[in-house]
Amino acid sequence: MTIASDSPPHAHILVVDDDERIRSLLRRFLMRNGFLVSTARDAAHARRLLGGLDFDLIVLDVMMPGEDGFSLTRDLRGRMSTPILLLTARGETGDRINGLESGADDYLAKPFEPRELLLRIAAILRRVPAAEARGPKFLTLGHLRYDVDKGELWQGDTSLRLTGTEQALLRRLADTPRQPVSRLELIEDLGRNPADEISENSERAIDVQITRLRRKIERDPKEPRYLQTVRGTGYMLVPD
Repeated sequence: MTIASDSPPHAHILVVDDDERIRSLLRRFLMRNGFLVSTARDAAHARRLLGGLDFDLIVLDVMMPGEDGFSLTRDLRGRMSTPILLLTARGETGDRINGLESGADDYLAKPFEPRELLLRIAAILRRVPAAEARGPKFLTLGHLRYDVDKGELWQGDTSLRLTGTEQALLRRLADTPRQPVSRLELIEDLGRNPADEISENSERAIDVQITRLRRKIERDPKEPRYLQTVRGTGYMLVPD
């Protein structure tokens, strides 16, 4: 029997629990209720999955051998904004506070009613954008990789240094890949940040910053492949 919910359809959930029986039960239950589900047996396994896949929610058991759920939550929260729901057999107030302080979005003590789990998942997902509304976590620009969440540009394992304005420009263009962004819109967006070294009304300044950014992104800045000019409009980021 399925339970109706108003959470985003086909949201992808990662279930992390060292108990194979619980992992299997949660996977079957959540899939019956319209979710895509992946499972991990421990923190290391979860990290491998998170390194290659995007998830809308992580359901994470606290009491696991090796690295526990609190530690994994603190580490993940420093690197990503994916919501986390902690599960634990320890329902004391101190443990709930510890879970929330570690960065979890909610905390559910075992044993729990399946309906309560589903309602809590739905409540969390209502507070974040649906999977379909978000872009990819990484954009590939030839030999470079752009981390959308962190606003960082990487070549292999090396992070490339970007100025504040270059970071702001790339982040704005990455928000709407393959869609033109006007110079005026870029000026307005960057002008809201007093740390940006750009004049609020200078289209020429935008052009100069784009040229500098191309030198870091393009193999041939004179023939840009990824940071393209849209005549009469502005610029567009075209990832692979």
